[in-house]
Amino acid sequence: MSDETKMDVQAVERELTGKTLQTYWYLIEKPTRTTGPRELQRALNFFSPSIAVHHLEKLRKLGLVNKTETGEYVLKEEVKVGILPLFIHAGRFLVPRYFFYSVLVSTMLIGYLLLSFIANVPLNPYALLFGLVSTIIFWVETVRLWKKKPF
Repeated sequence: MSDETKMDVQAVERELTGKTLQTYWYLIEKPTRTTGPRELQRALNFFSPSIAVHHLEKLRKLGLVNKTETGEYVLKEEVKVGILPLFIHAGRFLVPRYFFYSVLVSTMLIGYLLLSFIANVPLNPYALLFGLVSTIIFWVETVRLWKKKPF
């Protein structure tokens, strides 16, 4: 990665805060269609369309969105800066990466409990403790990340 590219990423990271980050997040969750200022204003509860235009233009100047001939904006490039690397696309939604680990570990723990109950085998306290602790840790981290979403 060249110094120029690093500076661009740093500039993007500096600019992607607050309402601009909310605007970018909204566009990431709707990557296949265009978004107009009024739609963005309604979706993010901005006071006026000019605020939406301001944030969309900020993203356009950073090279993250394109403006169509009809005055609407469409996502051009998705960059993983700030909190964004901790989320992945699940359909049209951005979901914390830990969510999938949480589901996996929870499913394994429930499966272990069910199999032990069905086979009438005593539970191994170490396996149970490991399963419970790891399940709790992953769910706590998932919820913490979910709360950091811009909106």
